[in-house]
Amino acid sequence: MKPETRVPTAIYTNEQVRALDKAAVARFGIPGFELMTRAAEAAFAALLERWPNAESVAVFCGAGDNAGDGYLVARLAHARGMSVRAVAVGAPERLRGNAARAWAQCAEAKVPLRTWPERLDAGFAADVVVDALLGTGLDRDLDPAYAAAVEYVNALDLPVLAIDIPSGLDADTGLPRGAAVHADLTITFVALKQGLYLGRAPDYCGDIACADLGLPAEAARGLAPAMTRLDDHDLEMALPRRPRTAHKGSNGRLLLVGGGPGMAGAIRLAAEAALRAGAGLVYVATHAASVATVMAGRPEIICRAVDGPADVDALVGPCDAIVLGPGLGQTGWAEPLWRHLVQVERPLVLDADGLNLLARYPVERERWMLTPHAGEAARLLESSPSDVEHDRLAAIRAIARRFRAVTVLKGARSLVAQPDESNEVSVAVCDRGNPGMATAGMGDVLSGVLGALLVQCGDAGIAARAGVLLHAQAGDDAAAAGERGTLASDLLPHIRRRANPR
Repeated sequence: MKPETRVPTAIYTNEQVRALDKAAVARFGIPGFELMTRAAEAAFAALLERWPNAESVAVFCGAGDNAGDGYLVARLAHARGMSVRAVAVGAPERLRGNAARAWAQCAEAKVPLRTWPERLDAGFAADVVVDALLGTGLDRDLDPAYAAAVEYVNALDLPVLAIDIPSGLDADTGLPRGAAVHADLTITFVALKQGLYLGRAPDYCGDIACADLGLPAEAARGLAPAMTRLDDHDLEMALPRRPRTAHKGSNGRLLLVGGGPGMAGAIRLAAEAALRAGAGLVYVATHAASVATVMAGRPEIICRAVDGPADVDALVGPCDAIVLGPGLGQTGWAEPLWRHLVQVERPLVLDADGLNLLARYPVERERWMLTPHAGEAARLLESSPSDVEHDRLAAIRAIARRFRAVTVLKGARSLVAQPDESNEVSVAVCDRGNPGMATAGMGDVLSGVLGALLVQCGDAGIAARAGVLLHAQAGDDAAAAGERGTLASDLLPHIRRRANPR
């Protein structure tokens, strides 16, 4: 049976995946060496699919089952007639069980072997490097021999296929244990591990594929994933097909509040993004000095100058939800508006300085969404941005629980958290987006998209999941011509297309 290779939505802790692996042997009678063989076959198939013209392969093998996978990949490549070198960083004679059996098969097939620290032959130039040094069991920093091997692999500057996880990367935190292999493609087995999506993992994993190794779906029944991965189903939940009789009122009325002096661009970006994401009516309450900029070239925005809470109430009345924060500032104009609007009984998206004011003046309320980046999250948690980035999963869960709010933690692999009635928090991760989106105004565009989806679907959790994914997809579209130089406004036409998934 050919193992299925795909990218599922469920993501598990390393311990959970180990339990699934054991279940394959104990409950379903799949021998351990059969699983290892299937893993090698899936890895080799992924190599050929990604690099179909590869003629030479270097396989770096360490210790344990990951090394066994590597030796079997080397045997498969050798049998195909490819030029192969297996580099043993861990002594093969110390392997045990299935890994030792894999090594024996590789040696019997007369695959050329080099023993670390002996390097590759001077005349051997690999088309692809296979990283089978260390798997998901790593729980300490790399020892010197493995650290040197990782550095050597990275210095080769060749395409790299990582088996199960890039060696040196923690399977739960996504942080390197001193050093880690930079892979172009990672093929993981049985199920997705959360460390592939957290911490620094985006810098190391490259593209991610998953081979289930033929493990029956019922093996995971009753096992709650640690996270889920956003996919197109989330868009379908938030953006059903509109009836032919739809009108602007039925498509939602959104109020955006912000744009203090000198920051009109932020609220303008958010407002136009809301229109492009399908909100029927978009109102903006802003500082008098910002009105002309907000209105310039976009007459569909209903824009009003406001001096304080009394002025904004007339706009709150007809609206279904509020976005508070883009370009708001923390001035004497901004703070009274913030204090008033966080008490208004409308669904609320809080962004930018709206979050900074929340950190200064914590409040409790219902039906709201918080959208911090690492710095804003740190202020909400009274910690530091480095602490947040060190454990983004813990940070977003803490914010969601503390404020009982749907929470979006922005950044590479943005996270979306939703507390339930008992304040237990489920988390989803977005694996789309690109470094070109690390530029001014991207968060403002996201807040507009989130507000627009909120007024259309009426559910903050659904809106957050769909909005984060839609925004990231539009960012990838906008960066197709090159990541560097991508502007937040470049996303706007792509938001419109992505908001119409059918």
